[in-house]
Amino acid sequence: QLQLVESGGGLVQPGGSLRLSCAASGFTLDYYIIGWFRQAPGKEREGVSCISSSGGSTNYADSVKGRFTISRDNAKNTVYLQMNSLKPEDTAVYYCASTPRGSMFRLCELSETYDYWGQGTQVTGSS
Repeated sequence: QLQLVESGGGLVQPGGSLRLSCAASGFTLDYYIIGWFRQAPGKEREGVSCISSSGGSTNYADSVKGRFTISRDNAKNTVYLQMNSLKPEDTAVYYCASTPRGSMFRLCELSETYDYWGQGTQVTGSS
């Protein structure tokens, strides 16, 4: 059974930081592009960031550039999303998703690109 599990969400004050983890089981993460998405109440799911299988290429939504950093540790079969300077508008359920490395990286911001999704972890950036 292929599975992605997110963790690390929580409640932080505006300006605070969180580090999300996306751990893979049932497959080797080395061969997959990973994307982070989020969905706030009443809003459409939106792409946040994505990273190539090697970690050599990354992409960020304009709303998080300069504040969020995606990285991966393939030896640990895990991808991370470091979130700094959190804002109330960052409040959402965050999901990670995977697609084989043969996929076109330029499509990594689109949810339709991905085959497997985690269950999500709640991030709340509010007082």
